[in-house]
Amino acid sequence: MSKQLFSPNVPRENFDFRYVPDTNQHFENALAKARDGDRLTVDDAVELLTTGTDCDGIDRQRKEQVLEAADRRRAEVVGEEVTFVANLNNNVTTACNTGCQFCNFKDRSEQFRTDHNGDHGGFTKTPAESRAVVADALERGIYEVTSVSGLHPAFALNADHRELLERSERGDLNYRSPEAYDVDPGTYCEQLRAMSVDDVHLHSMTPEEAYHARRGTDWSYEEVYGRLADAGLDSVPGTAAEILVDEVREVICPAKIDTREWLDAMEAAADVGLDTTATIMYGHVDNEAHRAIHLKRIRDLQDRTGAITEFVPLSFVHHDTPLFDRGMVDGGASRHEDELMIAVSRLFLDNVDHIQSSWVKYGDAQGLKMLTCGADDFMGTILSEEITTRAGGKYGECRSFEEYVEMISAIGRVPVERSTDYRQRRRIDPDDRPHGPRLGPKADGTPLLD
Repeated sequence: MSKQLFSPNVPRENFDFRYVPDTNQHFENALAKARDGDRLTVDDAVELLTTGTDCDGIDRQRKEQVLEAADRRRAEVVGEEVTFVANLNNNVTTACNTGCQFCNFKDRSEQFRTDHNGDHGGFTKTPAESRAVVADALERGIYEVTSVSGLHPAFALNADHRELLERSERGDLNYRSPEAYDVDPGTYCEQLRAMSVDDVHLHSMTPEEAYHARRGTDWSYEEVYGRLADAGLDSVPGTAAEILVDEVREVICPAKIDTREWLDAMEAAADVGLDTTATIMYGHVDNEAHRAIHLKRIRDLQDRTGAITEFVPLSFVHHDTPLFDRGMVDGGASRHEDELMIAVSRLFLDNVDHIQSSWVKYGDAQGLKMLTCGADDFMGTILSEEITTRAGGKYGECRSFEEYVEMISAIGRVPVERSTDYRQRRRIDPDDRPHGPRLGPKADGTPLLD
């Protein structure tokens, strides 16, 4: 028997998807496999995410059984530690023409041109400005910089790429010379070299940005990521994944790369020696079958590469997005869906050690609850976070070490400062104050925030 296609707050009549939550599996069988540590199938994941396709709605008792199995698996894999990182978000520009229906971070790039009349709320940073931001953060103890930006038409990979784009007569490359804009963002390589201050870890260049950085050429993703690594890139964020099922992507981000392109880029990043993360952005027009297929594609990718350090479920924040404004959704995922997404990610991704709980998406109380549903990482300090905030998120843009230690200790777990790749870890004694980062090149334990 098939469940409804979408959560109750999504107008199902707007979409006619091929993949629906309809299986021949039974919830009890799927739960037994999860408890025994057997590798789960897509149908198993659908049963666990829905708490059974034999009934409508989420069964509270069954949900608790899934959460319990996931929390037990978490303890077996990573123990009682809860990790976090001292990081900064330095998003270079909001200029973007991709037109994703779930995003309110972007500003139309036409508004950034010198000949445009009128104000806009966006920004573009020069490489020198990016370097100043990072240098200041390093002095305060930060050691990871995450940079995810809009696809500014003036962006090119490097000088060679810029020359090719300037000579091209194609009109489909989303390119315009930097001279047309008030602020020149430089090239991707220039931005990375600028942010590569001391021994900071640069976490940047999503598959979508890598695609933008090779447009109009015959360069492979391996060549692009190789040049980016030479410019200072250390690891790649697995964002722009959204849902790795093309029938969903055609609704929420039709101008973005497709599933195959995303996977190819991630595999290429791993091939040149870069660590990666992986994400899912769920709770919009997707259903449980799409989420399960996404998990399978991430697990297969990890089987091939072994490069994914963490998986990050991102609950869709709907308030100020085109999907909501145009009546395509009435809201995001429910609290029960959020908890099951974390839990089933832990149970399904048997080759990814770390599952992250996003306090930016869930808030503090629910973020902590996710640490009992299978998650073991609690993000980072994030001294700036514009993307979720612009979509209507209301859970803040920064977090102190003191807050981390207090919250993690309160639920009986062990607070641990980590490096981006999890290879460096430092257990923190709650009584050994003050609490501040110590793993960075200039980190001496001084608190990041007053």
